[in-house]
Amino acid sequence: MKEKNVINYFVLCNKLKNVIRTGWLDWNIKRERVESVAEHIYSVSMLAIAMYSEYEYDIDLHKVITMIAVHELEEIIIGDIPVTSINHKNKKKIGHQAVEEILSPLLKAEEIKSLIFEFDEKNTKEALFAYHCDKLECDLQARIYDEEACIDLSNQPENSEYHSESVQNRVNSGLKTFTDLWFAVDAHYYNDDKNFMEVFNYAKSHEITKKDQE
Repeated sequence: MKEKNVINYFVLCNKLKNVIRTGWLDWNIKRERVESVAEHIYSVSMLAIAMYSEYEYDIDLHKVITMIAVHELEEIIIGDIPVTSINHKNKKKIGHQAVEEILSPLLKAEEIKSLIFEFDEKNTKEALFAYHCDKLECDLQARIYDEEACIDLSNQPENSEYHSESVQNRVNSGLKTFTDLWFAVDAHYYNDDKNFMEVFNYAKSHEITKKDQE
Protein backbone atom coordinates (compact mmCIF):
# COMPACT_ATOMS: atom_id res chain seq x y z
CA MET A 1 0.00 0.00 0.00
CA LYS A 2 1.31 3.44 -0.92
CA GLU A 3 0.35 5.01 2.38
CA LYS A 4 2.19 2.27 4.27
CA ASN A 5 5.29 2.76 2.12
CA VAL A 6 5.26 6.50 2.83
CA ILE A 7 4.97 5.99 6.59
CA ASN A 8 7.58 3.21 6.73
CA TYR A 9 10.07 5.26 4.74
CA PHE A 10 9.44 8.32 6.90
CA VAL A 11 9.94 6.36 10.11
CA LEU A 12 13.19 4.87 8.79
CA CYS A 13 14.57 8.26 7.79
CA ASN A 14 13.52 9.71 11.15
CA LYS A 15 16.21 7.55 12.74
CA LEU A 16 18.89 9.79 11.24
CA LYS A 17 17.90 12.45 13.76
CA ASN A 18 19.49 10.24 16.42
CA VAL A 19 22.62 9.19 14.51
CA ILE A 20 25.37 11.52 15.74
CA ARG A 21 28.15 12.35 13.28
CA THR A 22 30.99 10.02 14.25
CA GLY A 23 33.73 12.50 13.45
CA TRP A 24 32.60 14.83 16.19
CA LEU A 25 32.52 11.99 18.70
CA ASP A 26 36.04 10.96 17.64
CA TRP A 27 37.28 14.50 18.26
CA ASN A 28 35.62 14.52 21.69
CA ILE A 29 33.37 17.51 20.97
CA LYS A 30 31.78 18.70 24.21
CA ARG A 31 28.40 20.28 23.59
CA GLU A 32 24.80 19.77 24.73
CA ARG A 33 23.78 18.97 21.14
CA VAL A 34 26.30 17.51 18.72
CA GLU A 35 25.34 17.45 15.05
CA SER A 36 23.27 14.48 13.90
CA VAL A 37 23.27 13.07 10.38
CA ALA A 38 19.83 14.61 9.79
CA GLU A 39 21.09 18.03 10.87
CA HIS A 40 24.11 17.61 8.60
CA ILE A 41 21.81 16.90 5.65
CA TYR A 42 19.78 20.04 6.42
CA SER A 43 22.91 22.18 6.66
CA VAL A 44 24.34 20.81 3.41
CA SER A 45 21.05 21.63 1.68
CA MET A 46 21.06 25.21 2.97
CA LEU A 47 24.70 25.62 1.95
CA ALA A 48 23.87 24.35 -1.54
CA ILE A 49 21.11 26.93 -1.89
CA ALA A 50 23.46 29.71 -0.77
CA MET A 51 26.28 28.65 -3.09
CA TYR A 52 23.85 28.33 -6.00
CA SER A 53 22.46 31.80 -5.26
CA GLU A 54 25.71 33.70 -4.84
CA TYR A 55 27.87 32.04 -7.48
CA GLU A 56 25.12 31.36 -10.05
CA TYR A 57 26.09 27.80 -10.91
CA ASP A 58 24.65 26.31 -14.09
CA ILE A 59 23.18 23.25 -12.39
CA ASP A 60 19.84 21.61 -11.69
CA LEU A 61 19.31 22.73 -8.09
CA HIS A 62 16.29 20.48 -7.56
CA LYS A 63 18.39 17.48 -8.51
CA VAL A 64 21.19 18.63 -6.21
CA ILE A 65 18.90 19.09 -3.20
CA THR A 66 17.28 15.70 -3.76
CA MET A 67 20.71 14.12 -4.08
CA ILE A 68 21.84 15.72 -0.83
CA ALA A 69 18.65 14.66 0.94
CA VAL A 70 19.17 10.97 0.15
CA HIS A 71 22.94 10.55 -0.02
CA GLU A 72 23.24 9.47 3.63
CA LEU A 73 20.35 6.97 3.64
CA GLU A 74 22.75 4.07 4.08
CA GLU A 75 23.58 5.34 7.57
CA ILE A 76 20.11 4.32 8.76
CA ILE A 77 21.43 0.75 8.65
CA ILE A 78 25.23 0.89 8.74
CA GLY A 79 25.66 4.00 10.88
CA ASP A 80 28.17 6.79 10.29
CA ILE A 81 31.33 4.78 9.63
CA PRO A 82 34.53 6.88 9.77
CA VAL A 83 36.47 6.86 6.50
CA THR A 84 39.61 5.93 8.45
CA SER A 85 38.11 2.70 9.80
CA ILE A 86 37.07 0.93 6.59
CA ASN A 87 38.27 0.49 3.03
CA HIS A 88 36.47 2.93 0.71
CA LYS A 89 35.47 0.19 -1.71
CA ASN A 90 34.02 -1.95 1.07
CA LYS A 91 32.13 0.99 2.58
CA LYS A 92 30.65 1.80 -0.80
CA LYS A 93 29.57 -1.83 -1.26
CA ILE A 94 27.81 -2.21 2.09
CA GLY A 95 26.37 1.28 1.73
CA HIS A 96 24.76 0.45 -1.59
CA GLN A 97 23.40 -2.79 -0.17
CA ALA A 98 21.79 -0.78 2.65
CA VAL A 99 20.31 1.66 0.13
CA GLU A 100 18.79 -1.24 -1.82
CA GLU A 101 17.11 -2.52 1.34
CA ILE A 102 15.79 0.88 2.43
CA LEU A 103 14.41 1.92 -0.94
CA SER A 104 13.16 -1.42 -2.28
CA PRO A 105 9.48 -0.89 -1.29
CA LEU A 106 9.22 2.49 -3.06
CA LEU A 107 7.87 2.85 -6.59
CA LYS A 108 10.60 5.39 -7.44
CA ALA A 109 13.37 3.30 -5.87
CA GLU A 110 15.51 3.12 -9.03
CA GLU A 111 15.28 6.85 -9.62
CA ILE A 112 16.35 7.62 -6.06
CA LYS A 113 19.13 5.03 -6.07
CA SER A 114 20.51 6.48 -9.29
CA LEU A 115 20.95 9.84 -7.56
CA ILE A 116 22.84 8.23 -4.67
CA PHE A 117 25.10 6.33 -7.03
CA GLU A 118 25.64 9.50 -9.07
CA PHE A 119 26.68 11.36 -5.92
CA ASP A 120 29.16 8.60 -5.08
CA GLU A 121 30.71 8.63 -8.55
CA LYS A 122 31.02 12.44 -8.74
CA ASN A 123 31.00 12.35 -12.53
CA THR A 124 28.34 15.04 -13.17
CA LYS A 125 28.35 18.73 -12.34
CA GLU A 126 25.41 18.27 -9.93
CA ALA A 127 27.12 15.41 -8.10
CA LEU A 128 30.41 17.31 -7.81
CA PHE A 129 28.61 20.42 -6.55
CA ALA A 130 26.71 18.33 -3.98
CA TYR A 131 29.95 16.62 -2.92
CA HIS A 132 31.69 19.98 -2.41
CA CYS A 133 28.75 21.20 -0.33
CA ASP A 134 28.92 18.03 1.77
CA LYS A 135 32.61 18.59 2.48
CA LEU A 136 32.33 22.33 3.07
CA GLU A 137 29.48 21.87 5.55
CA CYS A 138 31.75 19.67 7.62
CA ASP A 139 34.53 22.25 7.54
CA LEU A 140 32.21 25.07 8.53
CA GLN A 141 30.74 23.00 11.37
CA ALA A 142 34.25 22.26 12.62
CA ARG A 143 34.96 26.00 12.58
CA ILE A 144 31.78 26.68 14.56
CA TYR A 145 32.67 24.08 17.20
CA ASP A 146 36.13 25.60 17.50
CA GLU A 147 34.71 29.11 17.95
CA GLU A 148 32.30 27.79 20.57
CA ALA A 149 35.25 26.26 22.45
CA CYS A 150 33.72 22.79 22.23
CA ILE A 151 37.03 21.01 21.67
CA ASP A 152 40.17 20.56 23.74
CA LEU A 153 43.09 19.32 21.65
CA SER A 154 44.97 18.42 24.84
CA ASN A 155 42.22 15.91 25.65
CA GLN A 156 42.25 13.49 22.71
CA PRO A 157 43.42 10.22 24.32
CA GLU A 158 41.50 7.90 21.99
CA ASN A 159 41.49 10.01 18.83
CA SER A 160 43.57 8.01 16.35
CA GLU A 161 43.32 10.75 13.72
CA TYR A 162 44.77 13.39 16.05
CA HIS A 163 47.64 11.07 16.98
CA SER A 164 48.33 10.08 13.38
CA GLU A 165 51.69 10.97 11.90
CA SER A 166 50.22 13.43 9.39
CA VAL A 167 48.30 15.45 11.99
CA GLN A 168 51.16 15.39 14.49
CA ASN A 169 53.50 16.68 11.79
CA ARG A 170 51.15 19.62 11.34
CA VAL A 171 51.00 20.18 15.11
CA ASN A 172 54.79 20.17 15.27
CA SER A 173 54.97 22.62 12.37
CA GLY A 174 52.96 25.17 14.33
CA LEU A 175 49.28 24.42 13.58
CA LYS A 176 47.77 24.47 17.05
CA THR A 177 44.03 25.17 16.75
CA PHE A 178 41.31 22.75 15.70
CA THR A 179 40.46 25.02 12.76
CA ASP A 180 44.07 25.14 11.57
CA LEU A 181 44.45 21.36 11.73
CA TRP A 182 41.08 20.55 10.19
CA PHE A 183 41.35 23.06 7.37
CA ALA A 184 44.91 22.02 6.52
CA VAL A 185 43.69 18.47 5.94
CA ASP A 186 40.64 19.43 3.85
CA ALA A 187 41.95 22.22 1.61
CA HIS A 188 42.67 19.92 -1.34
CA TYR A 189 38.98 19.04 -1.75
CA TYR A 190 38.31 22.40 -3.39
CA ASN A 191 41.24 22.65 -5.79
CA ASP A 192 38.89 22.15 -8.74
CA ASP A 193 36.39 24.86 -7.77
CA LYS A 194 37.57 28.39 -7.01
CA ASN A 195 34.19 29.42 -5.55
CA PHE A 196 34.22 26.76 -2.86
CA MET A 197 37.87 27.52 -2.19
CA GLU A 198 36.95 31.18 -1.76
CA VAL A 199 34.33 30.36 0.89
CA PHE A 200 36.66 27.84 2.53
CA ASN A 201 39.47 30.39 2.80
CA TYR A 202 37.12 33.04 4.16
CA ALA A 203 35.97 30.66 6.90
CA LYS A 204 39.56 29.77 7.65
CA SER A 205 40.54 33.40 8.29
CA HIS A 206 37.36 34.79 9.89
CA GLU A 207 35.26 34.09 12.96
CA ILE A 208 32.15 33.00 11.11
CA THR A 209 29.82 33.05 14.12
CA LYS A 210 30.38 36.77 14.74
CA LYS A 211 27.19 38.71 14.15
CA ASP A 212 28.81 41.39 12.04
CA GLN A 213 31.14 40.01 9.38
CA GLU A 214 33.77 42.32 7.95
